[in-house]
Order: sequence, then C-alpha cells, then structure tokens
Amino acid sequence: MKERKKELRSQIKRQKTEQSGSTLKALSTGILETLEQHPVFQSAHTILLYHSLQDEVHTHDFIEKWSKSKRIVLPVVIEDELELRSYSSPNDLAIGAYGILEPTGTPFHDYDSIDLAIIPGVAFDTAGCRLGRGKGYYDRLLPKLTAHKIGVCFPFQFVDEVPAEELDIRMDEVLFS
Repeated sequence: MKERKKELRSQIKRQKTEQSGSTLKALSTGILETLEQHPVFQSAHTILLYHSLQDEVHTHDFIEKWSKSKRIVLPVVIEDELELRSYSSPNDLAIGAYGILEPTGTPFHDYDSIDLAIIPGVAFDTAGCRLGRGKGYYDRLLPKLTAHKIGVCFPFQFVDEVPAEELDIRMDEVLFS
C-alpha cells in the first residue's frame, strides 16, 4: 500500500510539473467558480478552506473574496496536528510550516459549526478516497468534522483509484473542473 501511494504521488508530481502556472491558475478559477454555485457552499456560514501552496488549487483570492460574507477557517500546522483558526484579513497571516501563510489569531474549536470543508489532496478518486502528502495532518483532522467534505483538485489529480485503508475518511464529493 505504501509503495502504491508513493508511486501515485510521484506520478501526480510529474504531471504537475508539466503544467504552466497560468494553466493551474485558470483551472483553479474554473473549479472555484463551480464551487461557488454549489448549494452547500451557497448555504454555508462557516467554511473550512486552506491557504494553497503553488501546486494546489489556488485559494488565496477566493478566501479573501468570501471572508466578507462567510466565516472562513484555515488550518495551522502545530507539530503533528492541524489547528483551526478564523481568517480575518491578509494582514493577520504569517508564514508557518512548509512556507504556508497561516492565520495568527486564536484557535477555533467549534468544529460542529463548520458547514463545509474544502480539502486539498494529491489525488482523489470516484469513491471520494483522498491521497495526501503523506504526513497524516488531514487524516487526524477529518474524523473531528461532521461538515460536508468536498475535495478539490486539478483534473489530472482525479484518478481511477486511490489506495485507501478502511479508516480513511472519504470526501462527500470531489470537484476537479
């Protein structure tokens, strides 16, 4: 299983390097426009998002846009866990683990109030299985959430099968175009 995951991560990484930054940005725009039309998104008050890395669906402008009308919660890496914090403005972000901009405010613990969780991944499949980067951060966070979970990825990250274990938390949906 570990070898299959490692192989899939390498395959996706190779495919990402074949894409230009402008292509990934354009793909991101389409994915996030689709998300904006989703009924769960439209009715959500509190949304867990992520502040994207270069090779993920770009969320920076999306976070800023929607933070004016919805409560946006972002993860912060604290040792081996993801701690959630409310997003208030770009001025309250600081570079954290892995070079990711993270909110500096107080921890957010009201997991049950999260209506929608937008989750990044290296790969997803039709069953909603998710392959992460291998550190297990989201594997430890997702069991705490009751929110509707939508994985977001580029089309080449949506594969036939992600090696998954029985306890892995599946996405309710995956958006990739």
